[in-house]
Amino acid sequence: MPRIQPIAIDAADPEVQGLFQQVRQRTGGAVPNFFRNAAVAPAVLEGYLGASGALSRGRLSAELREEIALAIAEANACDYCLSAHSYVADSLKLDGDERTRARHFRSADPKRGAGLAFALAVFEQRGHVSDAALTAVHAAGFDDGEVLEIVAVVAINILTNYLNDVARVDVDFPRIHAGELARAA
Repeated sequence: MPRIQPIAIDAADPEVQGLFQQVRQRTGGAVPNFFRNAAVAPAVLEGYLGASGALSRGRLSAELREEIALAIAEANACDYCLSAHSYVADSLKLDGDERTRARHFRSADPKRGAGLAFALAVFEQRGHVSDAALTAVHAAGFDDGEVLEIVAVVAINILTNYLNDVARVDVDFPRIHAGELARAA
């Protein structure tokens, strides 16, 4: 049961309707519950749309961005984000093994694996990464701009995890439970 009630699509004011239109353009017509909930504070939804839209036009691959999203959702035990990003990962043709690896900050692709390892360092060290971590991600082929994009992708996913968990947003994707990999091991 949500602790913060989402905005009903048909009851949204014109500003929020405009934001929902942006969401529909990105999602093929849907307005998932996360967006309806973020719309309770239109500045939050607008900020998220701006940041995520800019990052989607960045230089990191969609696959790496989704793998980071899966990893952060797993690490923060956010079922909503894990479910939503698993759904998106399916559309990117990331197979189940790769999605499982991503949830542990790993990838079969060496460069994406290095990006995920750096994302883990950013997450665990709250940005205070070691020189060795920065050297390793550079050695894998990421330049300074891509390094900053990794930091931003980590941060925006922490934001969505926290928003969803504070509000207890109802999961409207096929549900994936964080921590089930540990229980299965």
